[in-house]
Amino acid sequence: MKNEIIDQGLTLMLVGMGTVFTFLTLLVIATSLMSLIIRRMTPASATAGATDEEVAAISAAITIHGRRQQQK
Repeated sequence: MKNEIIDQGLTLMLVGMGTVFTFLTLLVIATSLMSLIIRRMTPASATAGATDEEVAAISAAITIHGRRQQQK
């Protein structure tokens, strides 16, 4: 009786762990494929980085924010 319960417990554990492992493996594969598809669909200019004007605008905004925080 006790051995049957232990056998059933081990079987349930292995099935559960196998199911989780399979699901996580499929999730990693699906995520990798979606990432690959998105990288191929995205134009090269979108991943090139910020322009000089954008960097200047961000720097100015950070400077203004820092000055406002010091005045408080």
